Amino acid sequence: MKVLIGCEESQKVCKAFRDRGHEAYSCDIQATRGSPDWHFQQDIMTLLTHEQKWDLIILHPDCTAMAVSGNRWYGKGMPLNGKRIEAVRWTRELWIKAVQVCNFVALENPVSVIFTELKKLMGDIQYIQPYHFGHKEYKKTGLALHNLPELKYFEGWEQVKMFTDLAPKHESERIWRMAPSEKRKRDRSETYQGIADAMADQWVNQ
Repeated sequence: MKVLIGCEESQKVCKAFRDRGHEAYSCDIQATRGSPDWHFQQDIMTLLTHEQKWDLIILHPDCTAMAVSGNRWYGKGMPLNGKRIEAVRWTRELWIKAVQVCNFVALENPVSVIFTELKKLMGDIQYIQPYHFGHKEYKKTGLALHNLPELKYFEGWEQVKMFTDLAPKHESERIWRMAPSEKRKRDRSETYQGIADAMADQWVNQ
């Protein structure tokens, strides 16, 4: 399959598909931490206007202004609400463009106002946690799916959740409690390996 991972510079998801023999590429305005041979360093919207055929597109748009955790800054009546409105507009446009050029599309974000908008265009949203895929952590994440099945959980996820529930807060909420740094935003947004593997295993040959 020819797969495009939009708004990804880590290549975590891209590499999961590559490891399984697919022709996968990442795209981001930032340079990749992975292989530049598999990376388009450009605006994803521009890339989608090119006449290329994609079998699957997975999008990871910036969640900074759209995540509900940022309501005190970006919510209605807050000083940065204009940035949220623009982020939602751009992401909605990105979704529409992606489903126009590809039959199978997914969009990932944490709990975000974008899903309220996308539900007007498509069906329900799947919400997942890292512990569903073998990681002893919490980070509720939404997936908007166009012609794709919901991800099936890792076998034995209930036991992983049990360990997660008993783990110290600094371990189970590692992402939420991550200390401020230049890399904090980048590291908090990186896809968990178990979720990347599930996408590469389950969203092929649709």
